[in-house]
Amino acid sequence: MKLKLFIIFALVVLLLVTIVQNAGVVELRFLFWTLAMSRILMFIFLVLAGFVVGWLLRGHMAHRRAR
Repeated sequence: MKLKLFIIFALVVLLLVTIVQNAGVVELRFLFWTLAMSRILMFIFLVLAGFVVGWLLRGHMAHRRAR
């Protein structure tokens, strides 16, 4: 139980350090759209998009193997 609590605490500390270091605003431009957001939000959105794409590709590959 103590190991699990320590790992959770360490991950929370790493998350807080990442948020503090990446609090600056970045401007994202795609074609004719421009969006300003904090770096950490952009990082979170990109990681979530990567998870979704990986999940969809895994499902697609499993479906192809089943045939």
